[in-house]
Amino acid sequence: MKVFSGFEQVTGIRNPVVTTGSFDGVHIGHKTILNRLKMLARNYDGESVLITFYPHPRKILYPETAGKDLKMINSQDEKLELLRKAGLDNLIVVEFTRDFSRITSEEFVRDYLHSVLKARVVVAGFNHHFGFNKEGDYRHLWGWREKYNFEAEEIPEQEVYNETVSSTKIRKAISEGYIQRANAYLDHYYIVMGVPEKYGDFDAMPFLKVPVTDDCKLLPATGIYAVSAFAGEKNVKGMVIINQLPGGKQELLLHLLENLPDIAGEKTTLMFRKMVHGNVPLGGVNVIRDLERARSEINELIY
Repeated sequence: MKVFSGFEQVTGIRNPVVTTGSFDGVHIGHKTILNRLKMLARNYDGESVLITFYPHPRKILYPETAGKDLKMINSQDEKLELLRKAGLDNLIVVEFTRDFSRITSEEFVRDYLHSVLKARVVVAGFNHHFGFNKEGDYRHLWGWREKYNFEAEEIPEQEVYNETVSSTKIRKAISEGYIQRANAYLDHYYIVMGVPEKYGDFDAMPFLKVPVTDDCKLLPATGIYAVSAFAGEKNVKGMVIINQLPGGKQELLLHLLENLPDIAGEKTTLMFRKMVHGNVPLGGVNVIRDLERARSEINELIY
């Protein structure tokens, strides 16, 4: 996957088949759009293109509340990795500014999709809006097809378990600890990427701390989770504690269930599989018992 920082860097994309959006979570609904994008790209002898924005528009438009209220399923690095795995050809990351937010939907189509990209096809999700005040939608794209020389296609709702998939529902499932439900909506495991640091032991059970550097990254509810830990070529069962700190902050502690070379300092991806225990106060009298029970249950899981 080629990653471009802004439209100024874009070059050499053949017959672009384009969509736009945040794609937080890269969930099953997003994958429906990406799969259609890839199929159309093959049909038009072209390449798939996603245009996304960083930082998140809410951080720029509503800075007074975004830091407290904005929670994302993925950090930027996690999203890039998931898009790469999904088989996207090109990603254009546009810096979102107040000036950019004032661009109308037709200006966006005219100045970027048409003039810069020479888009062959523009694909939109059923509820996608774009441009100043979110004035643009699929109906507008359809009306501009001949004027700007592209085809337009709309992707209908995607349903899982008879519920419409949305990033909002996925965030709710994660924040309440319903990881298996979130994974079904996502169509992949919820992930956390980070670089572990030495932490300490609970009764000779060693733990690493995995700092979460993105202040908008959503972590699951406090509790103990079964995970797969990937660091380089190493893949091992793990146990993660999400611990509540004073002031509302959370920390993520990782215990590996197999002896491996030290992964402290290595970029690590944690794939969350299920919650195995609710909140465990780390200063509580039963903490060792609860950790041993959780470790035993995770060891019995088939990964």
